[in-house]
Amino acid sequence: MKGTHRLGRWWAPIAAAALVLAGVGVAEARPAPTDIGTLAASPGCGKAPTLTSGTHTIQSGGQNRSFILRLPDNYDNNTQYRLIFGYHWRGGTANDVDSGGTDGYNWSYYGLRRLANNTAIFVAPQGNGNGWANPGGQDVTFTDDMIRQIENDLCVDTAQRFALGFSYGGGMSYALACGRATVFRAVAVYSGAQLSGCSGGTQPIAYMGIHGISDSVLTISSGRALRDTFVRNNGCTAQSPREPSAGSRTHIVTAYSGCRAGYPVVWAAFDGGHTPGPVDGGGEGWRTWTSAEVWTFFTGDTTPTPTAFRLRGESSGRCLDVTGASSANGTQLILWDCHTNTNQQFTQSGQALQVLGKCLDAPTNAVSGARVQIWDCHGGANQQWNVTTSGTITNVATGLCLDVSGTANNAAVTVATCNGGAGQRWAKA
Repeated sequence: MKGTHRLGRWWAPIAAAALVLAGVGVAEARPAPTDIGTLAASPGCGKAPTLTSGTHTIQSGGQNRSFILRLPDNYDNNTQYRLIFGYHWRGGTANDVDSGGTDGYNWSYYGLRRLANNTAIFVAPQGNGNGWANPGGQDVTFTDDMIRQIENDLCVDTAQRFALGFSYGGGMSYALACGRATVFRAVAVYSGAQLSGCSGGTQPIAYMGIHGISDSVLTISSGRALRDTFVRNNGCTAQSPREPSAGSRTHIVTAYSGCRAGYPVVWAAFDGGHTPGPVDGGGEGWRTWTSAEVWTFFTGDTTPTPTAFRLRGESSGRCLDVTGASSANGTQLILWDCHTNTNQQFTQSGQALQVLGKCLDAPTNAVSGARVQIWDCHGGANQQWNVTTSGTITNVATGLCLDVSGTANNAAVTVATCNGGAGQRWAKA
């Protein structure tokens, strides 16, 4: 099957931005995802916030790093907001992304702040040396640290984290797609290349690439290579999407077919050079079509709606439970009588098992008998689990099985050498 091509010259009014042009017809809008409610709420929900819009400094990897935070007008601590990171280009700054430069509010966060209309929290991180070299993964860690600080203070829908960026910022967004596929819901890469590394790069994530056919800074072939990583990861049908001809001053958007449900890949090629804001007919600026396309992609069906479940131990008939319903990092898990509260409600994203907005985690270098805990999701192998048809749940980093030696309430849950016993078999309930 071939993907769906969309050829456009100018976006429709914002109210119709979710509709896409296909020749002379109009295709259906991508459906909005179903809200998964309190299971996706960050620890900051319900708290009086201490963070405000403006520049903030944080310690990350032994360095002082900064970012600009932009909260919605009339922020409500009981509303779960999207969290959107906008990464600047080489030589650019966080202020350039946040302010929108000479185009002001209309181009703030690549035009998404205007389209969000107070439904999202925006973050503009500042790269070292005004770039995103990401040595040793330090910029990915910086992103982890920002998420932790923001979500512990503000109300975020942890199932709706997004990243986008142009040029070097596109490379950084790609690095997050590779290394944090279970943390971010989707990324959009404008005129990017593999500039910030790709640690991981084997898990699916909703991915959108935008590139000019005559880009002389980072050629379109580099953008295609990034795209094809997630064509493979997402199980999409391989194809060579149609691209506009030189001199046409148009763009063509292709939605790949055959992708895993909730993991789309979209490719937007335009007749132009190295810019995030091409305008059909010539020129560039905030009136570009790219903002509406990315916003439609981010707010559409970009990830499967997780189905909540409990994990009931075969030997005890009791359920995996987060002690005291605490969402603090390092909170250990126990057995407890099964109930319907959120500290027993798990969802699965790829190989990550999530609860209370955190991931089930085997401590680093865990040995047999080590207690399992919850921790901020970071995509590491110690937060990845293989759930088998026999009921065992094996940690990818250690090869050890999720285990409980007792059957009473408060029994400790650990990772242990796999033995196939009833204390290592779990059923979704």
